[in-house]
Amino acid sequence: MHSDRAPLGLKIAAGFGLAFMHLPILLIFVYAFTTEDKSYQWPPPGFTLKWFGVTWGRSDVWEALALSLKVASISTVIALVLGTLCAAAVSRTKFFGREVISLLVILPIALPGIITGISLRSAFNLADIPFSFWTIVLGHATFCVVVVYNNAVARFRRVSGSLVEASMDLGANSFQTFRYVIMPNISTALLAGGMLAFALSFDEVIVTTFTAGQQQTLPIWMLEELVRPRERPVTNVVAMVVVLVTFLPILGAYYLTRGTDTVAGQGK
Repeated sequence: MHSDRAPLGLKIAAGFGLAFMHLPILLIFVYAFTTEDKSYQWPPPGFTLKWFGVTWGRSDVWEALALSLKVASISTVIALVLGTLCAAAVSRTKFFGREVISLLVILPIALPGIITGISLRSAFNLADIPFSFWTIVLGHATFCVVVVYNNAVARFRRVSGSLVEASMDLGANSFQTFRYVIMPNISTALLAGGMLAFALSFDEVIVTTFTAGQQQTLPIWMLEELVRPRERPVTNVVAMVVVLVTFLPILGAYYLTRGTDTVAGQGK
């Protein structure tokens, strides 16, 4: 008799895989409470809530957090606009070079981050553009667009063209068709793509290193703090915040896209 239950060996292997990925993250949480302030001693000599108060009172943490949130928010908005427009053009129309354009859109996320960072830095130097908040945003938008595009183009391709034709036949203009027919069918995909883009932008390090100049986003601040021998648990407290800030959008994106394989008019 066929059983749907996984073999014991497969369960054990999956357990080891999950432990390998997530135990280091749990260590971050443990070290956020340690009484040791200069090294990562195991087991921790004691536990305290002191470092949460220290972190709360440090202005440099708040400045880095604010910069990361601003960059991630604006990069996500840019990605939503450009990613949706690209997805609509590629999926709803046919023209010469369509596949090439699709490849060029997704290329930034396929390339190593250091290649993207070096190319952006070179472009900014050639154009004599000073490093600022907006150079970070442009750098992050290059890969955030890809995340939104991938979500949107998959959903666009599942929306039946007969819905758009029926809307036009009933007298709706292009804006009304987009608002009342297309948007309800792609909204969850856009929201999920936006959440993933925000999470990627918030914890980006490599591209930020090449486009930030003297500014510090939260991940860059964490890297610089790790080389200092004092108050290292503060870095772990901040790392907990980063984990939560990036985990929640990813979790939300998962639940938004779960069970959305069928869209209105599909297959009709």
